[in-house]
Amino acid sequence: MNIYDVIVVGAGLSGAVMAERFASQGGKRVLVIEKREHVAGNCFDYRNEYGILVHKYGPHLFHTNKEHVWHYLSQFTQWTPYEHEVLASIDGKLVPLPFNLNTLDALYTPDQAQAIEALLIQEYGTGSKVPILALREHANSVLKQLADLVYSKFFVNYTVKQWGVAPEDISPEVTARVPIVISRDNRYFDDKYQAIPSEGYSMMVNEMLSHANITVRLNTDATELIRLNKINKTVYFDEQEFSGQLIFTGMLDELFDYDAGELPYRSLQFDFQTLSTAQFQPATTVNYPNEHAYTRVTEFKHILSSDTSYTTIVKEYPQDFDRHDPAKNVPYYPVFNKVNQQLYSEYQKRLDGFHNVISVGRLADYKYYNMDDAVGNALDRFKLLDM
Repeated sequence: MNIYDVIVVGAGLSGAVMAERFASQGGKRVLVIEKREHVAGNCFDYRNEYGILVHKYGPHLFHTNKEHVWHYLSQFTQWTPYEHEVLASIDGKLVPLPFNLNTLDALYTPDQAQAIEALLIQEYGTGSKVPILALREHANSVLKQLADLVYSKFFVNYTVKQWGVAPEDISPEVTARVPIVISRDNRYFDDKYQAIPSEGYSMMVNEMLSHANITVRLNTDATELIRLNKINKTVYFDEQEFSGQLIFTGMLDELFDYDAGELPYRSLQFDFQTLSTAQFQPATTVNYPNEHAYTRVTEFKHILSSDTSYTTIVKEYPQDFDRHDPAKNVPYYPVFNKVNQQLYSEYQKRLDGFHNVISVGRLADYKYYNMDDAVGNALDRFKLLDM
């Protein structure tokens, strides 16, 4: 006999929110099953031997305009204010990203920068975010040349590395989202709330899962314990029929044993280095659009300071996801195109008859969520349940 009312597959943010809500608001007995040896999913962080808080799966920087998400997470952590800034290595210079008026000054002569700034303000107004696609189609040749510079120097080669595609295969819809910001605000985000959990994301998620009604089982592959009977639409857990709620935050194709085909992802390879210097670079993240095989370098001491004469950096190398290769089997970014969306929809339809199965989260929804999106989505999904 199963002793749990709810089984949550995955201890990332989406799974942790759902588990905490069922336990604290619904009084349910919850089992959280996590394949990895730790909670917090890709937000997992730890202190290395030098006391530096390292993000194992690349930098995670919390920012949101969602009041309810901020107040919800604030129950489980104190916050350290942090506003993210990114530099890009362009023609031997480190310049602000997204491209703004300070970037303009760094790459043009003073007279040229002043003239282009006046044009931008005249056309779009101070504070505007102008997609480079709009500028590339502008009648003014100076603004078109600016858009071409941003496209060629900042965007196209970075995107080729990130997604593993040829430049001609980059969708115009993607290009349309690349902005030029008509301001001197170097912050990468402009959300109302920007901060880092003072003791790290792992500590925050552990606090979320600390409720007495929650049991966490690590190093456990849920797909080896869970079976879906596709004929009578029932769920089996550990060879027993499970009538409680199953919350699945993993890959839907894995849940169905890939019987309709695999959903493609992009993955990342990380090269961590600890160096005997107090500081490696002037900002948390430096992007390298045009040189090196890696896309960016992050220095963790800029996120949460650490009193040490050493520093830890990480270089990110994009790669294709391969579930059979331990060096490539972490899915990060779904590959959006019509064919993949149709395949995802096919898997989603297969869940329709399972009244007690809910798929939620970045992998289960086949979407790229920011952290606040993942938390907000899980909170919203819980509210819709008939408790």
